[in-house]
Amino acid sequence: MYDFCTDFRFLDGTLMALTRAQVESIAHLARLELEPAEIPAFQDKLSRIVDFIGELERADTAGVAPMAHPLPGLSQRLRPDAVTEADEHDLYQRNAPQVASGLYLVPKVIE
Repeated sequence: MYDFCTDFRFLDGTLMALTRAQVESIAHLARLELEPAEIPAFQDKLSRIVDFIGELERADTAGVAPMAHPLPGLSQRLRPDAVTEADEHDLYQRNAPQVASGLYLVPKVIE
């Protein structure tokens, strides 16, 4: 299992705050243009997110089985697959500028 916070720990295992360079790197990867004045705010917020992830990683999940759905035994209610609308295909195509063989014709936009 990957430990998300490994890259952000001191040698003693405690979490560290992100550096300005790390925030700039994250912004670059996310294709965000941050103003120099914005970086300290993002540095603080992202450091708190990393700290929270560290807290979640410390939670004891040894006896918890993975699950695919949060409410086991329940299923999603689905409506019956039945036609409920009348076929108005011809009516809708009357408004189209060009139709051929039941298809809408549109101008070519890609060479």
